Amino acid sequence: MYTKHLQKAVDSIEKQTLYVVATPIGNLADITLRALAVLQKADMICAEDTRVTAQLLSAYGIQGKLVSVREHNEQQMADKIIAHLSDGLSVAQVSDAGTPAVCDPGAKLAARVREAGFKVVPVVGASAVMGALSVAGVTESDFYFNGFLPPKAGERQKLLAKWVEADFPIVMFETPHRIEASLADMAAQFPERRLTLAREITKTFETFLSGTVAEIQAALKNDSNQTRGEMVLVLHPAVKEKHSDLPEAAQNTMKILAAELPTKQAAELAAKITGENKKALYDLALEWKKQG
Repeated sequence: MYTKHLQKAVDSIEKQTLYVVATPIGNLADITLRALAVLQKADMICAEDTRVTAQLLSAYGIQGKLVSVREHNEQQMADKIIAHLSDGLSVAQVSDAGTPAVCDPGAKLAARVREAGFKVVPVVGASAVMGALSVAGVTESDFYFNGFLPPKAGERQKLLAKWVEADFPIVMFETPHRIEASLADMAAQFPERRLTLAREITKTFETFLSGTVAEIQAALKNDSNQTRGEMVLVLHPAVKEKHSDLPEAAQNTMKILAAELPTKQAAELAAKITGENKKALYDLALEWKKQG
């Protein structure tokens, strides 16, 4: 069964195409069959660190032509990659872990290749961002991905101040040597805000901590091991205020519509009828649902 699907994926690989391939962020078993097919069939593999990628290829018995494409030589290497595509070759782009071009090299290469008229195709896979969100327990459908927090305290504190009343989840990366300082800055601004810390996702020492910022800060102080490894932070939305300021007439309109229509549609229609804020009406309906 697996062989059949793998071969089908191999047969689908096209020439003159750049494949942006997601690789495991820790557990090697998280690689997809399609990623294996591309790495097996590609005429060239662009790697952030060829030594890291060589280990991945070796684990699956794949021999590929590796070239180094890093942040400092990405523009220069783009010309060579485009030349190879012009010669009818297929090229794969990988980073050390996860998806290229997301807090890693790859975006400039993808843009240059597309501008040259060649196809750029994503091969999706493991994601630290989505992995952390999936276990954080946030129910909002929208979120903001910040990437790495600013290393300088002043810039970091200024950014955090903008999130004091954010009503959406915020996902960010942080490094072991800055995590304590970042948590201290968060605690100074919103100590009771809920936070999930996902550490070493899919790896041997994978751990998830969830609680208020102050509680996460205390947990790390009590166990220094929790300050090690790759980290993803999910800052939960600020607690929404009650919408009692909505006029009673608007609330009644929303209640009638919500009983007959999907919540989003009811909020849109209620906003048109009453002139009140659509999101406030929508949030009010959600509060009613929680209250049963």
